[in-house]
Order: sequence, then structure tokens, then C-alpha cells
Amino acid sequence: MQCVAVKSALPEELFETIKNLTQESSIIVTGKIRAEQRAPGGYEMDVEGLEVLQRVPESDPYPITPKEHGIDFLMDHRHLWLRSQRQHAILRVRHEVIRAVRDYFDSNGFTLVDTPIFTPAACEGTTTLFEVNYFEDEKAYLTQSGQLYNEATAMALGKVYCFGPTFRAEKSKTRRHLTEFWMVEPEMAYANLEDVKQLAEGLLVYVIGRALENRREELKRLERDLSKLEAIQAPFERMSYDDAVKLLQTKGSEIQWGGDFGGTDETLLTEDRQRPVMVDRFPTSIKAFYFQPDDARPELALGVDVIAPEGYGEIIGGGQRIHDPELLLKRIEEHNLPKEAFNWYIDLRKYGTVPHAGFGMGIERCVAWICGLEHVRETIAFPRMLYRLRP
Repeated sequence: MQCVAVKSALPEELFETIKNLTQESSIIVTGKIRAEQRAPGGYEMDVEGLEVLQRVPESDPYPITPKEHGIDFLMDHRHLWLRSQRQHAILRVRHEVIRAVRDYFDSNGFTLVDTPIFTPAACEGTTTLFEVNYFEDEKAYLTQSGQLYNEATAMALGKVYCFGPTFRAEKSKTRRHLTEFWMVEPEMAYANLEDVKQLAEGLLVYVIGRALENRREELKRLERDLSKLEAIQAPFERMSYDDAVKLLQTKGSEIQWGGDFGGTDETLLTEDRQRPVMVDRFPTSIKAFYFQPDDARPELALGVDVIAPEGYGEIIGGGQRIHDPELLLKRIEEHNLPKEAFNWYIDLRKYGTVPHAGFGMGIERCVAWICGLEHVRETIAFPRMLYRLRP
């Protein structure tokens, strides 16, 4: 709130104290609040008293001044940059997204079950694991995903989700990547690929609706085009991988069948669309070992990527899991994964297996999309990236 100190209404000593305050000094202000249409927020305070709790010394001024600063400087001072109005707005939108995600699953019969951060094996290949020393010279890894453990809890509880930090040691410097990020992952027993699509669609529509309902002012402060968010309604367009490759080739992409989408491909797929696009049935060769193959075409995986418009790329990835123990063993061997680390996971297929499915949604990418941000680094209070571990 804007506070106005009038010299003639205050003791001279107090007015001098106010006049000589430095940026980011801590104060307690008392006075009368009055309506003022011209003021930010519609109100002003006429100052009657002020107590200085801490005065920033002039010899060591607050480093973030009203002038323009480079992004590296601001990230080095992230602990202070968080105090700006832009960062307030982003983190409040993030808070709303997390609340909405929990409310959506909690009100749709899902049970929150926490999964471990220390894991004995990889979930999606070994090349992007953070290795840590465990006890007695044993190696452990920071989790890439809670999915494998989710599959165990889904067999016990039916519909579950986990929500926590995940870690990927990808040496990537793109605007969509962090090495530590938060992911929500639902898993459902007696479910298939179509169930995943419907759940993902419902979740995104609900979360964006909540952001528009409760964080409209913050989104306006970020100069977000709200009409783009208001257009996110069901149903989303469905497209096969086959058709997506053909479409990309007509748009000038060099992708060939069997190749995975790059960021540019994802942008091209949605460039003339207002809503997310769901692409399903990717080649099994570019998907993780646990994807159920399509009965009609075993070279395809029953998986789906939900690609957001405006160049924000994949927001959700998931699909149906293998429930046949022999096929799962074969896939583990093909991916050169250590069988002994997956004995418990194979057990799930030996004892009471059922078709099951789920997905993962990265919170930071979702928040970047909703806020219209250029980079995910502003979507979390203290981002961890390839070349940034501080503050």
C-alpha cells in the first residue's frame, strides 16, 4: 500500500527519519487508511507514526535497485529477488496450481501416498541419475519419478498419486529444464490409455480454471493473455504419433518415423491450436521399458504426451504399463537394467496383476505455461539448473 507522509502533519524528527530511509529498510507504519482511486489497490495510508526495525546502511545498499538488472545477477540474488511483485505473483500462481492439483485428485477418489527419494534403481534409464553414497559403501540414486512405487501402491489402494521432488541429471540448458523439479503422478489400477487421457484432460482444465478463478490479479500483473487460458476447455485434440510425424514433415521438420519430438517439433504441432494436443502411440523404441505395447501394432507403446500450446511443450507424459511378467522381464533385459533391482517390481506382475495406467505432470512447466513465462527458472523459489546450485 502506498503511504503518504505529510511534513506539516508530523513531528520534524519523524519526518526526517522517513525522508532518510533507505531502500528495503524494515519499518512498522501506523496511520489512517482512506480510499484513493488513483493509488495502486485503491487505498492510501496517511502516515501518523513509524518505527524503524532495521535500516539498510547507505554504505552497503540493497543490491536490487529499480534499474534493469541482468538475469544472472538476479538469480545470484534470488533470495532477495523473491521480494519483487513479479515473483510474488508467480509463486502465488504456483501455490494455487498445487492446491488445485491436490483438490482434483482428493475429490476424485485418489489417495496420496508418498514415494521414496532414495531409490536402488533407475525408473527411466540410467543416464540421467544422480548417484549418492548410501550406508556400507552401497550406492543409491535420487528419484527420477515415483511411478514404479506408485504402481505398487495402486495395486494396494486402487487409485493413488504421489507429489514430490524429482531429480534428472540431464546436461540440458533449455528453458524447459531444471535438475530438481516437482511432479505429481497419479496411477490407477484397472485402467488403460484412454483413462489416462481423460484424467489428464480433466486435471488441466480444472487447474487452469482455478488459476483464473483465484489468481486473476496475479496473472494480470504478469501481463498474461487471459483469453489464451480461458480457451483451455475439453475436449483436447487427439492425434497418433504417425499422424503427428506426417504433420510435422509438412511444416518443414526433418523428423523421421521412429524419432522423438524435439522442442521445436512440439512447438510446430501446436502453433495453430489454442488447446493442448494429445499425441499417443509412440514407437516403443523411444519410450521407457514399462510401457504396454499396442496389441494391434506391438512396435507402438500405449503412451501419450500432452503438448501445451504457445510453445510450452510436453506438460504431461504417461500411459498404460506392462502387466505381463514375462514381457516385463524381456523389456528390462533389452534396456540393460539390473534385474535384481527390479525383483519387487516384477512381483507386482506375479501376484494379482491387473492392467494399470498413470502419468506424470511437472509443476514447473505447468506454472510457466499458465503464467506465460519464458523460462521455468522463475517458477520455483530456488531453481537448480546445470550451472546453478546457489543460493
